[in-house]
Amino acid sequence: MTRFPEFILASASPRRRDLLAGAGYRFEVVPPTLPEPVPTKALSDPAPLAEALAYFKARSVEQRAPDRVVLGADTIVSCRGEILGKAGDADEARRMLSALSGSTHSVITGLAVLAPGPGQFPRRYLASDTTSLVMRELSVEEIDGYVASGEWCDKAGAYAIQETADAFVERIDGSFSNVVGMPMELLERLLDVVARDMEGKDD
Repeated sequence: MTRFPEFILASASPRRRDLLAGAGYRFEVVPPTLPEPVPTKALSDPAPLAEALAYFKARSVEQRAPDRVVLGADTIVSCRGEILGKAGDADEARRMLSALSGSTHSVITGLAVLAPGPGQFPRRYLASDTTSLVMRELSVEEIDGYVASGEWCDKAGAYAIQETADAFVERIDGSFSNVVGMPMELLERLLDVVARDMEGKDD
């Protein structure tokens, strides 16, 4: 883990908090004030959307703490050209799971780090990671049972791979922590860049 000074996590996600704490990062949680956006459909490259959503979360917190480093993150799911965010209710969760059933889909997490800069505006660092997953065919009974469990709440694509939905996934290509909501390998590289810039190094 990089040795990085304490920062603000602009997210209320307990999963992101647990990943960061488990890696030894020192941070304060300040949830963003922005409402959850409605994802845009039919994007050929969803990564810029994930990065933009992460940036707006970080920016909403940075404006209240301009002298602090702020980390924002946002996770979306892309399946057959459709962007899936968080389901608003059980019916939408059921529709999302039906769409993901038997599919290869992508989970994209965007990261945005805002750090104090020499001028009026903060330094901005954006990055994203993409993980490809194959979900097996789910029966109607499995979907109904999962929706009834409530695990879909507050999850992009209406499922959480770190909980019982891991039984739905046949293959993962890429970062597991990215699917949970915080690509830890990418984050360490990004914070290394931020730290060098803050120290005035060019290498």
